[in-house]
Amino acid sequence: MSIKGKAYIMGAYEHPTRDAPDKSTPQLHAECALGALKDAGLTKDDVDGYFCAGDAPGFGAMSMSDYMGLKLRHMDSTETGGSSYILHVSHAAQAIAAGKCSVALITLAGRPRQSSRMAGGGRPSMGEAPPEAGFENMYGGTTHNTYGMCAMRHMYEYGTTSEQLAWIKVAASHHAQWNEHAFLRNVVTVEDVVNSRMISDPLHLLDCCVVTDGGGALIVTSPEVAKSLNRPKVKVMGAGEAPKGPAGGLDLDLTYSGAAWSGPRAFAEAGVTPADIKYASIYDSFTITVLMQLEDLGFCEKGQGGKFVADGNLISGVGKLPFNTDGGGLCNNHPTNRGGITKVIEAVRQLRGEAHPKVQVPNCDLAIAHGTGGSLGVRHGAATLIMERE
Repeated sequence: MSIKGKAYIMGAYEHPTRDAPDKSTPQLHAECALGALKDAGLTKDDVDGYFCAGDAPGFGAMSMSDYMGLKLRHMDSTETGGSSYILHVSHAAQAIAAGKCSVALITLAGRPRQSSRMAGGGRPSMGEAPPEAGFENMYGGTTHNTYGMCAMRHMYEYGTTSEQLAWIKVAASHHAQWNEHAFLRNVVTVEDVVNSRMISDPLHLLDCCVVTDGGGALIVTSPEVAKSLNRPKVKVMGAGEAPKGPAGGLDLDLTYSGAAWSGPRAFAEAGVTPADIKYASIYDSFTITVLMQLEDLGFCEKGQGGKFVADGNLISGVGKLPFNTDGGGLCNNHPTNRGGITKVIEAVRQLRGEAHPKVQVPNCDLAIAHGTGGSLGVRHGAATLIMERE
């Protein structure tokens, strides 16, 4: 069953806070939910489907639906890290097409800045160790150094440079200056990026995303519900998802991501090509994440990502492919270390014509949101979503 045209994103809300010492995580989820419902013109009594991931406290959908007073016919707690919420839009569309629900709520929220303070900078516990832990943890892999390995390998294979990666941060900063809620609003230069301190060679400090509290929510509805609402309609056109892992080191290639599989599936279902896309929301945990995903999604050939992103090609009003016009995870918001939902939210803004006037893409009628969850250098999930303004 294709989900093309079977569901609409009718509500989108990004929590304005980036530091929440005075709020609980469930409270942030609820505030995001209310914000998205208000945006759509609905109430919590209209919600009959709920989607959340590992950031939801307690027993996920069970705990949060009770906390928010939701009466559900369908729930889904699929967990694929930061890509979960893009994948949830697809799963919500599938559930709606199958008649399981008609108004689906998707939420994300968290307080990593508070957890870091309480734990002295340590990472909060994520439960029982994964199956690979006994084989890999001894080598000291971290988020930063595994992404650094991807960047170094891409440079070795294709001649990509730190200056080319820096252009991704530069583009994000040009957009963030217009976002009053952005965590970092200062415009930076290529020189600023390459001269910032090294975090994991070849990735510098400004190649890395921000860490923020906050969250966001989306409302996905059936076509019938969408028609009854006095809001711009954003149609779900195509989606794809895929995992990628090192497979024990067999046939390991660090220069591509799961987007190489999820992207073509989404484009095929939507019946469009990368050349048709007017705006791109691309997961930006690090600059290398963006570059690799742009290649894997088909916006340029493998190995040509460095040339593609250089010289402002990602800056709205300047380049060919405006990306992350809210400032993205590199400058604006990366709530609870999971930036997937914000990618959909900004794509919805662009398609509605509600982005900041300084970054709004003219005649934006087709957009893509893509997320990576987990760690690009080891195992991760990829989710791609293509949306159209109706």
